[in-house]
Amino acid sequence: MKTVELTATGAERPAASVVDRAIAPVARRRLLAAVAALRVGRLTVHLPDGSAFEAGQPDAILHATMWITHEGFFRKFALGGDLGAGESYMDGDWHTDDLCRFTELVLRNQAYLPLDSWLSRVLNLPNDWLHVRRRNSRRGSRRNIGAHYDLSNELFATFLDASLAYSSAVYHSGDEPLATAQEQKFAQWCQALQIGPSDHVLEIGSGWGGFAMHAARTRGCRVTGITVSEQQLALSRQRIADAGLGDRIAIEFCDYRDVRGQFSRVVSIEMIEAVGERYWPAFFRKIDEVLAPGGRAGIQAITMVDHRFDEYRRHCDWIQKYIFPGGLLPSVREIAAVCADETKLGLISLEDRALDYARTLLAWRRTFFNQLDRVRDLGFDDRFIRMWEYYLATCEAAFRTRNLGLVHLVLARAGDELS
Repeated sequence: MKTVELTATGAERPAASVVDRAIAPVARRRLLAAVAALRVGRLTVHLPDGSAFEAGQPDAILHATMWITHEGFFRKFALGGDLGAGESYMDGDWHTDDLCRFTELVLRNQAYLPLDSWLSRVLNLPNDWLHVRRRNSRRGSRRNIGAHYDLSNELFATFLDASLAYSSAVYHSGDEPLATAQEQKFAQWCQALQIGPSDHVLEIGSGWGGFAMHAARTRGCRVTGITVSEQQLALSRQRIADAGLGDRIAIEFCDYRDVRGQFSRVVSIEMIEAVGERYWPAFFRKIDEVLAPGGRAGIQAITMVDHRFDEYRRHCDWIQKYIFPGGLLPSVREIAAVCADETKLGLISLEDRALDYARTLLAWRRTFFNQLDRVRDLGFDDRFIRMWEYYLATCEAAFRTRNLGLVHLVLARAGDELS
């Protein structure tokens, strides 16, 4: 007879295995010893046996509570480190009163909390190898992009605003609705690139057409957008036709390496994260090749902080395994170095807007949870919902603590007179 336990939601799941029960006592002691080293904030941990442990500053404003409900958590965390903690959350082994605040607490104490060990690094080598195999060749890019962006147009519509912008908005007051903040993002890029009626804009990674429609409607320009997501292609073309903008916007199923022609402006909003380090030189050489004399290029990029990039690039993390296969965040230093080594493009403007992304992710997460019935009706189960929550909440915390950056970069070619 199979032994089962009930999760916090009342669902059945297998009871702790013999291995889980054997590893748990040692792993629990090491975890609690690590938690005891907390220097910022306060953490309360409830253990499967009903006992509780608290560490940190007793009167700290930053406080989170964690409930470990299954012995399997200890094995997964001990053997998998940070990646194992994410997998354990997906499996329902633990939960918290506020996942973003919990992650922020962990990140603010990362100098004291050993999230990974030599053992977890060794045991995660198969994941590192899997990530290497997901390289972004032409075929690989289509497969990697499809794994995320072709999940379901209807899924993304449950939490995005009406523009279907799946990138950080721009907040001026911090209190405006997400739809307003996304329009402000589009407008800011049109202003930064000085787009006018005579311009032909190339958008690399055109998503569901939000920026293209805004630029064509408000600036009177022509836009050619490219994507390798079949679902995005179909819906963006339909949205453009419905908006009556088909005479000024063309969306093509095209890899950036295959673009031909010249464009007075080039924009790419959060697509570089899917290019891959190996292909960054080809990406920026292509922009240099197709950018007309006097043109400007705009890149909106999620970035890894420079001092962590070398370590980050060597290992597969939870986001790369479960959310963005083949993805790798650049750092500002790496972008500047590739442009200097491979092109005549130079940086003429840089703006950091990391906190805007934290606000955007919070808005997405709240809307997503308000639409859970719809998400389930689309066929996504509770494990997927926990995975999506972990993705949105942990990324929000990373931006709030500036472990991730969000930059607006404007590039121009050395020797050109700016038009």
